[in-house]
Amino acid sequence: MTGKMRKGLFIIIGVLFTALGVVGAFLPVLPTVPFLLVAAWAFANSSERLHRWLLEHARLGPPLKAWQEQRAIPARGKLLAVGSMGITSIWLLAFAPLAWWVVALSLAIIAYGAWFVLSRPTLK
Repeated sequence: MTGKMRKGLFIIIGVLFTALGVVGAFLPVLPTVPFLLVAAWAFANSSERLHRWLLEHARLGPPLKAWQEQRAIPARGKLLAVGSMGITSIWLLAFAPLAWWVVALSLAIIAYGAWFVLSRPTLK
C-alpha cells in the first residue's frame, strides 16, 4: 500500500468514526468517545489538520483531551457504558436465541469491558 493510499484510508476511517461518534451523541445505544478515539488515532496517522480540528472541537474535543492527558472517563460516561452493558447482559440471558457458549463468551467480554471502564479514573 502506497503512502497516499494509506493516508486516504486513515482519513476515511477518521471521517467514518467521527460520524459514528456524532450519531452516538444523540443515540444512547451508541458510544461516542470510543468512536472518537478511533477517529483521533486515524487522523493522527493521516492529517494533522483533521486531528487538531477534532481535538479542538468545542463538543468533541474535551473528552478526547481528558482521555489523552489523564486516561479518565467522565462519571456520566461510566454510568451510561456500564448501564448499557448491564441491560445487554440481561437481554442476552433472558431473550437471546444463542448457544450457551456464545452467551457466556459475550458476557465475559462485557464483564471485561465493564471492568476496564470502572478501573479508569473518573474525570472531575
